[in-house]
Amino acid sequence: MAAAAPRRPLADTCTALADTLLDAVERTCLHPDGDPSVDAALLLPGVCGALPAADPRTRAALAACRRELADDHFLYRFRHDERPLEEAEATFPLCGFVMALAELQQGRTVEAFRWFERNRGACGGSGLYAEEFDIVQRRPRGKLPRAFVHAVLRETAARLGE
Repeated sequence: MAAAAPRRPLADTCTALADTLLDAVERTCLHPDGDPSVDAALLLPGVCGALPAADPRTRAALAACRRELADDHFLYRFRHDERPLEEAEATFPLCGFVMALAELQQGRTVEAFRWFERNRGACGGSGLYAEEFDIVQRRPRGKLPRAFVHAVLRETAARLGE
């Protein structure tokens, strides 16, 4: 009698659930005509592995964020209205680090380091990151400390160091 292959019921269940969620997102969360608004959150599916780096949506999201939300290697989360970005809100260091990860994923290592270094310098005097960074006044704004920013900073540094 041949030995049965080891069963991984929890792993199989989690994989099936992840596939179900990804399918639901692809069917219901994408604008059918290509929503013209850009949000830096569009970078996350590619960076987190939900979409491959070569997927046209991954590359389009990166290009759109560069074109619509970037300013001197800082990234705004989204455009509020027709005002210049810096008048509506400040940049988000978290988004800048995610942009560095997206550039690295596309093989643009020098650009990834530029994004990383620019946003690494957006901390306050204590070395902590706030929710936002005002590039006009060159100072952090918003709640302090932001664990999410620090976590993405660390992940970006680790990936760039590989």
